[in-house]
Amino acid sequence: MTALPPGATIGILGGGQLGRMLALAAAPLGLKCHIYSDVHGPACDVAAASTIAPYEDTAAIRAFASAVDVITYEFENVPLEAAAAAEAIKPVRPGPKALAVAQDRLEEKTFIRGIGIPVAPFAAVDSEASCADAVRIIGDAGILKTRRLGYDGKGQVRVKSGADLPAAFSALKGAPSVFEGLVPFAYEVSVLVVRSVAGDIRFYDIPLNTHKDGILDTSTVPSPLPAHHAARAQDIAGAIATALGYVGVLGVELFYLPDAAEPLVVNEIAPRVHNSGHWTMDACLCSQFGNHIRAVAGWPLGPTDRHSDVTMTNLIGADVNAWEQFAAEPDTAVHLYGKPEARPGRKMGHINRLKPRR
Repeated sequence: MTALPPGATIGILGGGQLGRMLALAAAPLGLKCHIYSDVHGPACDVAAASTIAPYEDTAAIRAFASAVDVITYEFENVPLEAAAAAEAIKPVRPGPKALAVAQDRLEEKTFIRGIGIPVAPFAAVDSEASCADAVRIIGDAGILKTRRLGYDGKGQVRVKSGADLPAAFSALKGAPSVFEGLVPFAYEVSVLVVRSVAGDIRFYDIPLNTHKDGILDTSTVPSPLPAHHAARAQDIAGAIATALGYVGVLGVELFYLPDAAEPLVVNEIAPRVHNSGHWTMDACLCSQFGNHIRAVAGWPLGPTDRHSDVTMTNLIGADVNAWEQFAAEPDTAVHLYGKPEARPGRKMGHINRLKPRR
């Protein structure tokens, strides 16, 4: 493929903060971005063009695709029909296969296990009658998660006793779900892998992730993950990206079980730039956003080396009200998303606190 020249336009399905940061990363490369979203979001404020229309409006999707040179997406719940309508006009990167796998937790876990990579034990729950079978497979304790749409702790219920599983299924309104066994992990890490159209692969350093109320709180590099396990984690992420024929940045979340026979277990994948990679905006010469743009545009991949240690902290809800305090902190980069209302649980921005690399 010939690389898109400066002046070309990248279409982005989705208008949230990830689309915003993608558009901002495209601008220094001389590339423009056109946002397609069903609402006016933060990405629309910084893009060269925006189309506001339902994702179900295939005529609007086709018109959007005709106006751009290549298409990507900033969230994994883009309707498959919209991605297919766009792909009929222009290349979509990553391809719709990655969307199809990542949109359904059962499909995702089955796919990953099918390529020989360990995942937490799981069983499908699609009716109250199937609850007993799921408990026999998994045991009493676990987490019931909807197969689709859940994120940041939404769409899931912790189950302490198998007898409670039917009530948990009812609490999720009978949505097709997956019952996951609990994994006694020491901590969670994530791998950010970027893969080019030609199949070249690069990795960012692996962060240690902490969560609060089911939402990512901090990502810190370097992580305490031993070097040989970090190499294995990167091998896992690279294998998933290759099996998907992936182009762009892929996030792979893993549980670390230091004393287990298999110390790394995949939690989930995200076919897009990832919250745990926001630290790359200030600690790397080429951020995850810059490399995603490079990959989908057919450019050579940029360096993924880290020049600083860093802790990324999400600003959730009212946290953003301390923006002036954060702006006054030395060695701290502030990234605000331009959202108008600081609702509880809403990601409003993030900060990167840098230190010299050890």
